[in-house]
Amino acid sequence: MNDTPHADAIARIERALVRIERAAQSWSFENHTLATRHAALRSKIGDAIGALDSVIARETETD
Repeated sequence: MNDTPHADAIARIERALVRIERAAQSWSFENHTLATRHAALRSKIGDAIGALDSVIARETETD
């Protein structure tokens, strides 16, 4: 019996697994980067809203 068809199939599967692992690592890195950027933006927006709230509160007190 010839093992070549099985060997070829196993080689294709192994190459596919390598591609899947690379894609998963890339996605994980991109996801982490996006989450970090999102957290930084969320913090800046929170600070801006807090500053606006302070201005509105001061204006309300002087009226």
